[in-house]
Amino acid sequence: MSYDQKKVRNFCIIAHIDHGKSTLADRLLEITATVSKRDMHSQVLDSMDLEQERGITIKSHAIRMTYKAKNGEEYILNLIDTPGHVDFTYEVSRALKACEGAILVVDAAQGIEAQTISNLYLALEHDLEIIPVMNKVDLPSANPDIVAQSIVDLIGGKAEDVMGVSAKTGVGVPEVLEAIIQRIPPPKGDEDAPLRALIFDSVFNQFRGSIVYCRLMEGTLNKGDQIVFMSNGKRYFAEEIGTLRLGNQPTQTLRAGEVGYIIGSVKDVLDTKVGDTVTHLRHGATEPIPGFRDVKPMVFSGVYPTAAEDFEELRTSLEKLQLNDASLTFVPETSVALGFGFRVGFLGMLHMEIVQERLAREFNMDIVTTVPNVEYLVTLKSGEVITVDNPSDMPERGKIEYIEEPYVRAQIITPTEYIGNLMQLCQERRGLYKNTQYLTTDRVDLQYELPLAEIVFDFYDKLKSVSRGYASFDYELIDTRSSELVKLDVMLNGDPVDALSTIVHKDKAYDMGRKLTNKLRELIPRQMFEIAIQASIGTKVIARETVRAFRKDVTAKCYGGDISRKRKLLEKQKEGKKRMKQVGRVEVPQEAFLAVLSMTD
Repeated sequence: MSYDQKKVRNFCIIAHIDHGKSTLADRLLEITATVSKRDMHSQVLDSMDLEQERGITIKSHAIRMTYKAKNGEEYILNLIDTPGHVDFTYEVSRALKACEGAILVVDAAQGIEAQTISNLYLALEHDLEIIPVMNKVDLPSANPDIVAQSIVDLIGGKAEDVMGVSAKTGVGVPEVLEAIIQRIPPPKGDEDAPLRALIFDSVFNQFRGSIVYCRLMEGTLNKGDQIVFMSNGKRYFAEEIGTLRLGNQPTQTLRAGEVGYIIGSVKDVLDTKVGDTVTHLRHGATEPIPGFRDVKPMVFSGVYPTAAEDFEELRTSLEKLQLNDASLTFVPETSVALGFGFRVGFLGMLHMEIVQERLAREFNMDIVTTVPNVEYLVTLKSGEVITVDNPSDMPERGKIEYIEEPYVRAQIITPTEYIGNLMQLCQERRGLYKNTQYLTTDRVDLQYELPLAEIVFDFYDKLKSVSRGYASFDYELIDTRSSELVKLDVMLNGDPVDALSTIVHKDKAYDMGRKLTNKLRELIPRQMFEIAIQASIGTKVIARETVRAFRKDVTAKCYGGDISRKRKLLEKQKEGKKRMKQVGRVEVPQEAFLAVLSMTD
């Protein structure tokens, strides 16, 4: 079919995790015959094993469909499947920028959840046409009338405009396709203007280099054109361009409004940044597409190989991961307790979990990770401002003027009976109450401002347990604020264990120290000598526990006789233990490094 901009529709699907985004995408591909029956399987766009198993989307995926509408015309539909998790919000926003419309999927049994709202607001910011779709209407637990009304309350319109579908069985999906044609506007880009293409994703191919997935906002791109990435000025030739079916389909030309890929032997995936603008080297655009920013890691953790000789192998594995995940950052670091390793930056806890899992699966790496930390801004008395993401880099207390930590705006959507439990949880985590909004008579939207450090560990698990799994959670970074923070050190027989150091709020330090020393006492195996476990702030010890030594009964052979004989044997034993303590080294088991995470409040 010849290219006609008026017959192109670019759209994405937004929803909370597990509301049926990828299943709906499967049905659309099936009905448009983009994927043959033989190649069809569930979550066909989720190419990673991890995505398939967990049932979540980690990377954005794009695919082109051809659909013959009821009016007899043939249309090109470009679907961009986006991740739903908060860690990947920036990727979602760039994918939305590449579209004109969005299908909002809401589970008819669970109703509106936190990420439904945050992704919807993102879509409305980009002026997208919203098609509300209620999924899983065939379930016995579905409440279509109530959920339809709550969607209407959220985005306006009429309840009858909300489409009821079952993505699993395919009921109502053809009507969704027709709605895409009718309601989503075609792209408006000028083909004769200078080229501006938005990168919304990139993948690394070991034979072809970094493959750029982009949406052409304006202009035309031909095969062989010389292109430039506007954020870093890197130049390449467009050796191959094409559209995205289930595989890549090469073409000679891409025009304004189309979604496609560019291959230009880009060796470094860090050159192809999500959100960047691609233009021609000669007569190219002067202004990039607004909204580009470098993705900054939020959570930092030390990653060490369990065997010291695997250090180089770990470096190679992280470099290979970075090829498919440009948001991953790492720098080498050393620890007295763990040896050589890397300080790795992640977008959030889910991102960290996925990277750990991929290191174990794809590269068979056996690793130890230290307690995750966020990035603090430390202002010294000299006026210098430094960034600290590792507790061992924290300057001495006497040199610090004040410390600032990142804060987030949290949105918790919950049934009304759990409000009390959740407010208590937020108060414990130093939260500042902002607002409460009733979405329906029995569902409420709680808004808090919380320190990022308080939510990166186990906040989500706690939230789920106090609300019996019904509450949903979403957050966005707002600013940094001054807080009374201290560095909590752990010492074993007077030697600091740098990998167990953590940065905590002053009011929680004592409690944290007690819990940590208790936990370590349980985890560190007994030796032939006594082990003192201490938690300290600077030089002040705030908590102590002792692991008692194994003690042989040296007086067992003494029967009767003088007491001085027994005393002599005991003194001799005591001297031996003292000497052992001086030269003995305490082996800290791996579980101890996760002790801080697994501590129960």
